[in-house]
Amino acid sequence: MTQRLSHLVSRSIPYIHCIKTVHFYRLLHSKLFILNSLQNWHTFSKTIIKSQKKFVVDKKIEKKFWTTGRILTLTGIVAILALASAAYLSTAGKPRLNVQAERITTAEVKRGIFKETIPVNGVVLPITTIYLDVLEGGRVEEKYVEDGAILAEKAPILRLSNTDLELDLVNRETAVYDLITNMQNTRNLAEQNTIRLQNQLAEVDNALAEAKRLYDLNKGLYEEKVIAEQEYRASKNMYDYQVRRKDLTERQLKADAATFTQQIQQMQQSIQRTQVGLQIMRKKSDDLTVRAPVAGQLTSLNAEYGQRIPSGTRIGQIDVLSGFKVQADIDEHYISRIFNGLDAEFIFNNKTYQLRVKKIYSQVTNGRFQVDLEFVGAVPQGIRRGQTLQVRISLSAETTALLLPRGGFYQQTGGNWIFKVDESGNKAYRTDIQLGRQSPDHYEVLGGLQDGDKVVTSSYENYGAMQELVIRE
Repeated sequence: MTQRLSHLVSRSIPYIHCIKTVHFYRLLHSKLFILNSLQNWHTFSKTIIKSQKKFVVDKKIEKKFWTTGRILTLTGIVAILALASAAYLSTAGKPRLNVQAERITTAEVKRGIFKETIPVNGVVLPITTIYLDVLEGGRVEEKYVEDGAILAEKAPILRLSNTDLELDLVNRETAVYDLITNMQNTRNLAEQNTIRLQNQLAEVDNALAEAKRLYDLNKGLYEEKVIAEQEYRASKNMYDYQVRRKDLTERQLKADAATFTQQIQQMQQSIQRTQVGLQIMRKKSDDLTVRAPVAGQLTSLNAEYGQRIPSGTRIGQIDVLSGFKVQADIDEHYISRIFNGLDAEFIFNNKTYQLRVKKIYSQVTNGRFQVDLEFVGAVPQGIRRGQTLQVRISLSAETTALLLPRGGFYQQTGGNWIFKVDESGNKAYRTDIQLGRQSPDHYEVLGGLQDGDKVVTSSYENYGAMQELVIRE
């Protein structure tokens, strides 16, 4: 058995740097020592017993329970147990690991100014973007400019052709001309009818005057008994007839005038509506020439000669060059902490520039939402549309706090514990800590560490469940 155990120990020597193997190696030696001690003690006990047997005489001796052999055996067992306990206690302890100083990163915990910020990626965009949508579909007949051109307001971009729209425009123009002609004809007929009625009224007035003269004359003669009653009544009937005739003629003339006026108004309204439709058709025809709605730079133009573009298709956009903004995507975890007016900053050409949150898009897509940031103060020279910037958005004001530099340890510990280096600098012990807010460079320490403490901030990926690190040069 001793040889087999020695053989196992010799095979375990290459793994002496493994903590569990070191413990196993020590325990094996402890067991070997215990076995050897038991064998030696057993041999010693047999020798003592044999020596005692040499001095036995032919005399009856009372048998005792606590014989010398038993006492020695019990003493040996107690001693061996004590030695085993001491060996176990000398080998047992916290799991530890030897590490090279150049393979780890240490940092000092210090008290300083802390500002909670979050890093986000921002994209430079024009302060205003106007999209170009084709209002009337058609075939591309001519392109006046290319993508990237700087345009003035109302500058033509391309021209489309649409035969259906052009034919409809001609038909509407013809309809307007027909309505105008019909109204003119109606006006002429009404004027002719008015003249005819006026002539008729003149004749009626003349006949009425003659009937009145004859009636007045016959009335006086009838009163003087010069003429017969029949002649008098005949003249009176003729007078009454001419009065009624004039009244009817005047009423007809007024009715015809009102009807004519109404017809003319209706026709004018119809012409006006048709002309409005004609203007709309002309505008639609003008929309076949796509123009820049504002002054700016044409980007993303998507149109080629002969291409058929349906109505409502977006063919490009106009970027207003009066300024820029930065649009950033932020994790939805911070949606309740982002509001208009928050300060932000970024570094461009080794110089820091300021931003401010201007607009928040509350819609969350794939776990992220967007914000627009405007420049505060100077805008960097040479900045371009589509450029990516590393932006830091401040979530709090500056405060004094205990600061722990960021490092790879956080991925394995979650900020719940860290290896703290002792005063000698040769060992680091696992220490429970409590972290609060964080910035791109530091964590805020709430407990477990003090100002001036030195800790290991590099990755703990290979440390497993170690409780202690032995730092070797």
